[in-house]
Amino acid sequence: TGLNNASRLMKIDLNTGKAQKTHALDKEFFGEGITILNDTIYQLTWQNNVVFVYTLPDFKKVKEFRLNTEGWGITTDGKKLMVSDGSSNLYIYDPATFNLLQTIPVKEDGYPAQYLNELEYIDGFLYANQYTSPYILKIDPKDGKVVGKINVNELWQRVKSIHPGVDVPNGIAYDEATKKIYITGKLWPELYEIELSK
Repeated sequence: TGLNNASRLMKIDLNTGKAQKTHALDKEFFGEGITILNDTIYQLTWQNNVVFVYTLPDFKKVKEFRLNTEGWGITTDGKKLMVSDGSSNLYIYDPATFNLLQTIPVKEDGYPAQYLNELEYIDGFLYANQYTSPYILKIDPKDGKVVGKINVNELWQRVKSIHPGVDVPNGIAYDEATKKIYITGKLWPELYEIELSK
């Protein structure tokens, strides 16, 4: 979870929504996207230019890396880390050193796809929330082209009607074992399981 003075790393029970484990960040850090690779958690901070690295399952912080951009979203293809910073670029990093390996410009119909936010890697494609919009973009990481677009406006409007204080869609998670996809948003008190057409 990311908020000023209130960012936390949490393990949540999907069935109850209750936190099983919590690690609070120091107040100056605004927590952002996380991903897990090889029993290691990588957590971005928004404008602090720091990446925190923890061990599973104990949330023990073992490293910190510097990040030259803002931190928005992060995911992994099982080997490398992929990061967004709100621009139309995706950045590929070495997980051991956090050295930048590649920058991928993302384009939709030949134009830069701006505001790339939360990321998830699913079956060879990157999925990215497009900040302030109801869209999740499906991106081919080989060339950065947007090959699909998911509109979650119906869910967004549903959540707003129940909880007027919610903000934009901003959260994608994938359970590779069950093949289930989950989405949520900023300040959303609910998590949704969705199924995408092939």
